[in-house]
Amino acid sequence: MSAGRPSAPAGPEGDDKGGVRAALSGLTTRGRSFLAAGVAAAACAYVLGQSDLLRVGLLLAVLPLICVVVLYRTRYRVAASRRLSPGRVPAGAEARVHLRMDNISRMPTGLLMLQDHVPYVLGPRPRFVLDRVEAGGRREVSYRVRSDLRGRYPLGPLQLRLSDPFGMCELTRSFSAFDLLTVIPRTEPLPPVRLAGEASGYGDGLRRSLALAGDDDIIPRAYRYGDDLRRVHWRSTARLGELMVRREEQPQRAGCTVLLDTRRTGYQGGGPDSAFEWAVSGAASALVHLLERGFSVRLLTDTGTSVPGEGADGFAGSPQDSADSAGLMLDTLAVVEHSDGAGLSRAHDALRGGGEGLLVAFFGDLDEDQAALAARMRQRTGAAVAFLMDWEAPRTDPGAVSGAVSGAVDERLRQLREAGWTALPVRPGAALGDLWQQAGQERSRMSDGSGGYSGGWS
Repeated sequence: MSAGRPSAPAGPEGDDKGGVRAALSGLTTRGRSFLAAGVAAAACAYVLGQSDLLRVGLLLAVLPLICVVVLYRTRYRVAASRRLSPGRVPAGAEARVHLRMDNISRMPTGLLMLQDHVPYVLGPRPRFVLDRVEAGGRREVSYRVRSDLRGRYPLGPLQLRLSDPFGMCELTRSFSAFDLLTVIPRTEPLPPVRLAGEASGYGDGLRRSLALAGDDDIIPRAYRYGDDLRRVHWRSTARLGELMVRREEQPQRAGCTVLLDTRRTGYQGGGPDSAFEWAVSGAASALVHLLERGFSVRLLTDTGTSVPGEGADGFAGSPQDSADSAGLMLDTLAVVEHSDGAGLSRAHDALRGGGEGLLVAFFGDLDEDQAALAARMRQRTGAAVAFLMDWEAPRTDPGAVSGAVSGAVDERLRQLREAGWTALPVRPGAALGDLWQQAGQERSRMSDGSGGYSGGWS
């Protein structure tokens, strides 16, 4: 269910399931005690020949049975709806769940107890007690949920527990509707660093691409419903025998690919503070930052799969729908898990040649072969930045971006840098914003030293 919109009202299920036997199973401890005491008193009265004691025993035994029959035959008609605010939250943030109960019958209800099913990771199961709800009345309650683990969690179904005034019997009815809460990775604001030169698609290096708004292009296309008839290309229409319009063009936006290594063999440990969760959060922060800076972004994993984009070639994030594109990618990262693959060959094949665009990669542990394959990825991009997990190194103090690097990681960093990557190690406790700033500084030094690099990123 989307945030801010209530789910459709639903009525409780199970009113006729199980019959009176199910109703008898709803006897509370008090009801069972009364029934047992009544039967015992009646038996003693029969043995002792005490008629007064028999009347007391019958009263004690019949009272809970009458409550069962009355509660079973009661037909409350209630509707329930649930609203999440918001429906997508970062890990560690709270969301509020609003429940509304409407009595749509012509008779008031008795005491109602509500219980909503939530996963253990979101917190304790919420329970509410509602007093008598008048005919046509409404009651609203709310509770908060929070998770430090990203994922997609179901909320519901809602259970309604009916009780008689004496507390002898309780019957549970379940609603069928449930909603999903999406817990996305934490994102960190990144500094607006720029490498030497202008990003492709901006400034003097502006290029044009065929699209739906801008200056005229001499290549016509078929007429689509809603096209302005003033743009009809009559010469092509007469030649082809169908209505053709002048195609339009707009500036091409700079492209960027965010690569997330999800190989199970590349990471050790688990939990919110693991290296894999840091990589997922880093990828989320990078793609949100790049979308906000005007890039057309594609999210790619080591399996070679990418999130479907609105634009061509799998890239997403036009100026109008960057928020929707970011939401789609964050929803994907909310449920991403380890892959069973052992290599990066599929990701390498998914990268198209041409020497354009930016590649931001978050790698786990790389052996010699995978490091060589990652180095060759640099040939298919205009600029490449890699963050290599080094979780065996000592924990980094907040704000620090330098420190000791383990021997194997140092060798992989050298291999990537020789291929043209801007490669940085990621140690426990590292802040992505500081690493991002350092990557921009190092890339600027590389650009000044070589003199041949004309791409840039922000």
